[in-house]
Amino acid sequence: MSDAAPSRNELEALLLDFHAGNIVPEEFARRLLDAQVFMPVKDEKHRIAGFQASTQAEPLLVEDDAGNRILVLFSAPDRAQAFLAAYPGHGGGMLAEFSWLLRRMGAGIAISINPDQTPGFDLDPEMVAMVAALLPEEDQ
Repeated sequence: MSDAAPSRNELEALLLDFHAGNIVPEEFARRLLDAQVFMPVKDEKHRIAGFQASTQAEPLLVEDDAGNRILVLFSAPDRAQAFLAAYPGHGGGMLAEFSWLLRRMGAGIAISINPDQTPGFDLDPEMVAMVAALLPEEDQ
């Protein structure tokens, strides 16, 4: 690990290990499924401090220059602050397992973890589908 990008948590350590070539892509994908991520969500208009009344959190989706939709995630809430300054109304957020988010995502959406930061990682829609294919069957 370099001094420029120390890891703060397990997800960041995983990202740094993968970027350094210390783990193979399939192992990275399997470990990513269990990682905890922070997902910024849209603020509610009439919220009670610290509580979300709605059961339908609206995640932050951005579009790239080609019109592709990207779900923005972070390795920790404090990693989101600078990025979210450009997206007023997304001051809230939730911590969740990456696998939980994958199960609830629509097809054709890319994911960016810690956009424009180190450590960070971008998954195009095909990579998202490949990681989702590793999900175990859910117990009913």
